[in-house]
Amino acid sequence: MANHDHWVAYNPTDYLNTPADIVDYLDAALEDGDDRVLVLAIGDAAQAIGGMAELSRRTGLSEEALAVALSPDTSPSLSTIRTILKAFGLGLAGRPLEAA
Repeated sequence: MANHDHWVAYNPTDYLNTPADIVDYLDAALEDGDDRVLVLAIGDAAQAIGGMAELSRRTGLSEEALAVALSPDTSPSLSTIRTILKAFGLGLAGRPLEAA
């Protein structure tokens, strides 16, 4: 049986120290294919850059609009996702899917 006394909480923002780290993290979330994973990763990346206020500044979207767009119960529009990704230095690009 596992000893839970020595577990350390995992916080992905502890590992998002550079813009390249954030880009790699968001790229991996995009590759996952699950929209919820991408939304959670964007929230982590936002915390890594200083929070929603900083993401708001970078995107031009209000903190309230970001909170709604990134809530677990909604699905942000493609336009919103593109705006947010651009704030992290990413764009959307098509690439061939790997054979299953």
